[in-house]
Amino acid sequence: MARIDMVRTAGIFALDGAEFEVEDNIWIVGDDDEVVVIDAAHQAGPIIEGVDGRTVKEIVCTHGHNDHINVAVELSDALGAPIALHPDDKMLWDEVNPGRKADRELAAGDTVKVAGASLQIIHTPGHTPGGISLYDGSGHVFVGDTLFQGGPGATGRKYSDFATIIESIRTRLLTLPPDTIVHPGHGDTTTIGQEAPHLEEWIKRGH
Repeated sequence: MARIDMVRTAGIFALDGAEFEVEDNIWIVGDDDEVVVIDAAHQAGPIIEGVDGRTVKEIVCTHGHNDHINVAVELSDALGAPIALHPDDKMLWDEVNPGRKADRELAAGDTVKVAGASLQIIHTPGHTPGGISLYDGSGHVFVGDTLFQGGPGATGRKYSDFATIIESIRTRLLTLPPDTIVHPGHGDTTTIGQEAPHLEEWIKRGH
């Protein structure tokens, strides 16, 4: 299993003319020599400190909301690392980074290889059309804002859809082994087994 480090940064999530103060989890996955950075939120400095001189193979954005991509270009330039994003979130990316394209377009079934590990890309739309999760095949999944402790990611903003996120969770995340640790973009970790029994509750409450 690869080494997993987490950096937490704080800032503003802005969409549809509204702004919210949020804390984001940035996941750094690899070993003592090389890593991938999952999401690029708010301040580059703490993320660079978390990388701690290791080679960054790729900066993978789980989705295109500003609080997950707003220092991606700065990190890419500072660390010499390419940026990867699902193309269905290009319109969100362009709102934040209009002068720069992502270096790789992610698709379901793609892999991100680092430190002998292979992270599989799972397309998990709903929170955004291009939302993705990364599954390491050995007990860890990095889900961005698709699934949290206590329910699905928010779907009250443009480009989001509740029925779609429920389908993503039901068919693509809750099918993983129950002991799989869920690493979200905000808040605490959970497991597939802890969340799976509550799916019908989430559907009934509608969020």
